[in-house]
Amino acid sequence: MRRKIPSTAALLAFDASARHESFTLAADELALTQSAVCRQIASLEDFLGVSLFRRTRRGVRLTEAGESYSRQIAARLDAVERDTLSVMSHHGRGATLELAVVPTFATRWLLPRLPDFLAQHPESTVNMSTRTRPFLFDETEFDAAIYFGDAGWPGTEAHFLMHENTVPVCSPKLPGAKPVMTAAEIAALPLLQQTTRPYGWRQWFESLGMRAENDMGGPRLELFSMLAQAAIHRLGVALIPPFLIRQELDAGELIMPCPHSAQSQRAYYLIVPERKAERVALGEFRQWLQAETARYSQRDRAPD
Repeated sequence: MRRKIPSTAALLAFDASARHESFTLAADELALTQSAVCRQIASLEDFLGVSLFRRTRRGVRLTEAGESYSRQIAARLDAVERDTLSVMSHHGRGATLELAVVPTFATRWLLPRLPDFLAQHPESTVNMSTRTRPFLFDETEFDAAIYFGDAGWPGTEAHFLMHENTVPVCSPKLPGAKPVMTAAEIAALPLLQQTTRPYGWRQWFESLGMRAENDMGGPRLELFSMLAQAAIHRLGVALIPPFLIRQELDAGELIMPCPHSAQSQRAYYLIVPERKAERVALGEFRQWLQAETARYSQRDRAPD
């Protein structure tokens, strides 16, 4: 049965026109005439039986249907381009893994170790995009996700990587900060909160058998990299795993006034959709990643 799919030329013309909301700029991008782009848009609208643009005195604007279709088509064209580049770069050999990753972990922990995996699997390519919260794999092109949290994603397998041990860090120039401080002294300073770990400070104080009145108060930031920068700029004290800020600690931009660490109740996992669990390349990456995290956890059980 023949697929009911518009021509690629029409879709490319629509994608460019939708991004620019201009047939002229789309024509420039595609090295076509404006009339050629208009013909492609007209043929696509005829094919769909829907108006994708409305004409105004200042040009064209997407209709509601056009906006919805544009979002869907852009994602699929991106996927086709990604797959095409993968085949071109490997000449049909090897495998490309599309990973969703939590950003600071990927930047500070995974990327420095990744050359080892690629040396063992030179025909593999690992692409990464950031995600900090759960999502539906069916709506993306991801093969797996490295995620911090709980393992219960529907339709997936969760492979444990490691727990997280956080310690208080701050700028040595933060008013009230000292090289060595008690938990009670830290509680008196501004506390920086992490959006994805809302009870982090409460759990840290509880691990010392105490309760801090303001353990849920303070600015909320999503990423560890943002927390680190906020701490460096003297906005408060942050709870961060030392392995993510080794450079800042070594440079003296951040200090660790209290070495006590609290192990997170949640953990880092490699989340794999069940329909992709048998992929050989994904299995090789999982085995390597779990071996690396196990080696790191054994070596660094104590705070950095």
